[in-house]
Amino acid sequence: MQASYSLQKRLILYVSVFSVILGCVLIFAAYRIALEEINEILDAQMQSLAERIAKNHPRPVQSQIDVNQRYSEEDLFVDIWSYADANQLAHPQGLLVKAVQKAGFYTQQTEHGIWDTYILPQQNFQIQISQQKSVRQYLALELAANMFIPYLLFLPFALLALSWLIRQNFRPLNNFRKELASRKAQELSPIQSKNYPVELMPTIQEMNQLFSRISLAQQEQRQFVADSAHELRTPLTALNLQLQILLEQFPHNNALKNLSQGLLRMQHLVNQLLSLAKQDAVLSSTEQLQILYLNHFTIQCIEQIIQLAIQKDIDLGVIQQEDMLIQGQEAALHSIIYNLMDNAIKYTPSKGIINVSIFKKQGWAILQVEDSGSGIDPAQFNQIRKRFYRIHNHAEIGSGLGLSIVDKAVERLGGQLEFSRSASLGGLSVQVKFPLAAI
Repeated sequence: MQASYSLQKRLILYVSVFSVILGCVLIFAAYRIALEEINEILDAQMQSLAERIAKNHPRPVQSQIDVNQRYSEEDLFVDIWSYADANQLAHPQGLLVKAVQKAGFYTQQTEHGIWDTYILPQQNFQIQISQQKSVRQYLALELAANMFIPYLLFLPFALLALSWLIRQNFRPLNNFRKELASRKAQELSPIQSKNYPVELMPTIQEMNQLFSRISLAQQEQRQFVADSAHELRTPLTALNLQLQILLEQFPHNNALKNLSQGLLRMQHLVNQLLSLAKQDAVLSSTEQLQILYLNHFTIQCIEQIIQLAIQKDIDLGVIQQEDMLIQGQEAALHSIIYNLMDNAIKYTPSKGIINVSIFKKQGWAILQVEDSGSGIDPAQFNQIRKRFYRIHNHAEIGSGLGLSIVDKAVERLGGQLEFSRSASLGGLSVQVKFPLAAI
């Protein structure tokens, strides 16, 4: 798997390396230019000195050179020797050049380095002006270094400025990332492109097209679920009526009883699918939140489902309630409470207990539903939020949609859904945290 990397950091690194390389190229170029200029100036000085010496009746002279001393560009060594005295060619450093026919510049290698020499031959003698080549190289290097030092001092500040500019120009990417991260899973509205550079336009356009395709697919899926559930509801109701008539005629027929139980489960699944389709429609809508009394709304929902608890001889009651206002949508809140009650009744055995509590805690409005059922393994708490996930070790077989519907509705209202084991009843304890309404 290829490791991820930061384009911003890479760009800063590349700019820094390029700046250093550019500095090295500049100092080399400055060195070469300075060396050419120095050669031109010092060559002219050497030639001028030789010509002046030739005009003033020169006499034989031998230069004295200290090999341990470092000379400057101002130090020129003059040697004059007569053609008649060949012994004069003997020089301690081997600096003298044999007789030449034409005046000009010569380069010679000695034991003590390379020398640049200008030779001006005369009728009876030869004038030689010499200078160490290293002197010129040192001078050119010094001049180039003096040019590079300001660049070197300025470079850190330039790199800091470039880093800041790069980060500033990468800010639209960070804003784009933050906008995508802040979006809810169900938010598929197009991204507004007016605040982003043109380089991001193709990406934004492709993402908007992707959002459009996903939205269309979700809409088609919701419509299919709703249509299917509606189409199944009518024939299932008719079948149930016919089956009830048969059960009245044959009350002890086990096959009809089993068929009735299966038909009831199918009706429950269809109702859950309809509820799911409505929930998805609510999640995708822009309906404004309302101020609702959590305790009053909960009591109303309990009154609607109490008959199911009575049929199983379950003690369903509210043991604690406080008057609290929350921001919500009636459809979403009803879906939460109804499905929590339905789930608790379904998995609570006959003659069991279901306790409902409504209270305030740490700035949240809490709706708590506890039952005396067998409970759920804590390892499955995240799994039961998924659609069509069912607890297989329970005798009661559900659709696997109830808690999924609750989870999505709670998310819609900006709340939190938590599961735990009931300390008082031993079964499942479900807590829904709602944000309190600001009055």
